[in-house]
Amino acid sequence: MNRRILILGLSASALVGSLLSGAALAADEAPDALIKRLGQEALDIINADTAVQAGDVNRIMVLLDQKVMPHLNFQRMTASAVGPGWRQATPEQRARLEAEFKILLVRTYAGAMGQAKNLTFEVRPMRSSPEDKEVVVRTLIKGRGDPVQLDYRLEKTPGVGAGWKIYNLNVLGVWLVDTYRSQFSQEINAKGIDGLIATLSERNKANAVANEKSAKG
Repeated sequence: MNRRILILGLSASALVGSLLSGAALAADEAPDALIKRLGQEALDIINADTAVQAGDVNRIMVLLDQKVMPHLNFQRMTASAVGPGWRQATPEQRARLEAEFKILLVRTYAGAMGQAKNLTFEVRPMRSSPEDKEVVVRTLIKGRGDPVQLDYRLEKTPGVGAGWKIYNLNVLGVWLVDTYRSQFSQEINAKGIDGLIATLSERNKANAVANEKSAKG
């Protein structure tokens, strides 16, 4: 498992770390304080939850659905990854894309969570002003090998469930959404939106089979 997968696994688990958090608290939190709290909670969960350590996809999906989504603008993540084709997608297609993309991310990085034990992180000083609606929070992951910078892009959302929402991640100089956009663009150009949905579904099924085989040893 390469280093990028490992650190992205930690970032995914940082989202799972919102298990202990509440949406009301997040609404009043500064973005760097939010990331610091989620990161520490993620490390606590990784060290305590054997199912997460084992990359149990079902367990991680439950945590994601119950506790993570309030801190994530996943529709924006999916729309950015799909690119211009998102505007032409029907509501049903958009729902399918979000669902398949979520499963893809969880299955891709679930196995890295167990590798993220005994790591530490720190939030770097952030330059921002009170009127900013979008910010980048930079963190430094320390453990085996050289420290790795992991950046989070967040936006400030109004209304119900207001607060800072994560919508992209950067590890080792690569933004997660941008990486998938190039892949998805090729699929859409070749097969259209339905073709991309079918490809994601097939990929997720293949990953599920691979995960089951890995779990059985």
